Amino acid sequence: MHNKVVFRAAKAALTSGLPTLRFNFRGVGSSAGTFAGGEGEQEDVRAALDYLTARFPALPVCLMGFSFGAWVGLAVGAADPRVAALVGLGMPVHSLKFDFLAGAHKPILVVQGTLDEFGPPAEVAELFRSLDEPKQIHFVEGVDHFFTGKLDEVQQTIERFLQTSPDSLTGKR
Repeated sequence: MHNKVVFRAAKAALTSGLPTLRFNFRGVGSSAGTFAGGEGEQEDVRAALDYLTARFPALPVCLMGFSFGAWVGLAVGAADPRVAALVGLGMPVHSLKFDFLAGAHKPILVVQGTLDEFGPPAEVAELFRSLDEPKQIHFVEGVDHFFTGKLDEVQQTIERFLQTSPDSLTGKR
């Protein structure tokens, strides 16, 4: 929740006029519980979606996730009809499968560093080719998994996506 990439993604949503919710998975930080291998963490995402959609029922939801959070969150978001769009940041495709994105039919943005050791560009590009439209990909040149030194570019890329994606989430076009 306090990771700089997650913070910048949330800032992009707020700047774009969307309500934003950041949370820790079970067992992280001061959160109760223990790591549950992804299944329990998907329950955490569903609970967060329940809260957000109850609090803001008339607004569209874009689910964003970074690293493990991308794997867990996008799995839930791809299947949940309440989620209008998806953003995956630093997707660890080298060690985790993102097959659940096939056939999602939701606008998706993938943002990846060209030096990301958990998601090499060739593997991310292969996944991206398998996704349905509408889709966008943005490789941040010369950065690692944490987008070190280029967080402004990451934030701006997300803002552009949120403001220009089909059925714009923000109403700004």
